[in-house]
Amino acid sequence: MSTDGTRDRERTRQAVLDAAERLLAERGTRVSVAEIAADAGVSKSGLLHHFPSKDELLLAVAAHGLATFKDEVLRHVDLAENRPGKVLRAYVRTLCGGSQRAMEVFSPTAHWTGLMAVPGVEAVVAADAEDWRAVFARDGLPEDRTLVVRHAAEGLAAAVAMPPYLDARELTVTRDALLALAEPA
Repeated sequence: MSTDGTRDRERTRQAVLDAAERLLAERGTRVSVAEIAADAGVSKSGLLHHFPSKDELLLAVAAHGLATFKDEVLRHVDLAENRPGKVLRAYVRTLCGGSQRAMEVFSPTAHWTGLMAVPGVEAVVAADAEDWRAVFARDGLPEDRTLVVRHAAEGLAAAVAMPPYLDARELTVTRDALLALAEPA
């Protein structure tokens, strides 16, 4: 197969995943395969060629979302920070203003709740959680501090969706405090 055919398949697959993610955020898991196909600009049979069932599509959306989030965090790692905690600091930067997409993952309106009922998603999420535990364990900071900073950053990302409770100045102040806590003692 030519590389153009491979690129076309990858573009179609990505268009379907993007459409599914967007529609899941709007309508939840009630969205139909036909609606996702139409939004992606492909036929329903074309979508089913890439994802043989709605559950397989939703599982792929979950896996893709988790992988995209991890990629976002890794892009925020500052390689000049040659000291423990650089991944944790990247996690904070990503969730606290460095990536709108990453912040949306932790929004109270995110589509994760509905996806957790899809067969296979719970296992994918559990594997992702274990992978993050391993990444943070290798990052070199004490576990208690890592847990507090990590989950506080996730909470801030969720709070951004509720502007009266967290404004831009407060986000900056809190992000800076978390970054300071993510430094070696």
